[in-house]
Amino acid sequence: MDKTTLAEHIKSRVLLTDEQLNMVLDLFFFKEYQKNETLLHAGQVSQYINFVLKGCLRIYFIREDGLETTRHLAFEQQYATGLTSFIKQLPAAEFIQAMEDTQVFHISRKDFFYLLDIIPAWEKYYRIYLENAYMDNIIIFQREVTRDAEMRYKELVSRNPEIVSRLSNKIVASYLNMSPETLSRIKGRKQ
Repeated sequence: MDKTTLAEHIKSRVLLTDEQLNMVLDLFFFKEYQKNETLLHAGQVSQYINFVLKGCLRIYFIREDGLETTRHLAFEQQYATGLTSFIKQLPAAEFIQAMEDTQVFHISRKDFFYLLDIIPAWEKYYRIYLENAYMDNIIIFQREVTRDAEMRYKELVSRNPEIVSRLSNKIVASYLNMSPETLSRIKGRKQ
């Protein structure tokens, strides 16, 4: 499978020699998942970082009341992993699921950390990844605390319209921390 998209993504963030870039790309492997296939179950230890080439991955957890809450949605040229589990090597509290037929390049934890040891610029790449993950979580937290349901929906449509256009109301509602019925009412008022 052609790794041009992945190479361009990496090169847009850090400067690597051709030799370093080839070394990095050699450690990423292509994998396909069918819609609704689970890549990581809660309780498993996350061993891979997944770069979405085509499709969508959802990271979600199940609350005590049994409801699913979507924490992150990764579309093309975005990463998805059970990050806490990946870093600490503890059982994940989350699931990763393909929301569409999805193609990814993934790299194992062992290989990822090997690159951190031998390529100084890979540390910068990792830092950028961690900073983006942190900022995404802050934005979600602030959205939850400071916005009502209608404002959360408006902001989502403004920032990430593909989420609303590509995913079911059930998933969008779980991402916005509201019931599907509330989301339907909000969308009904907008039409």
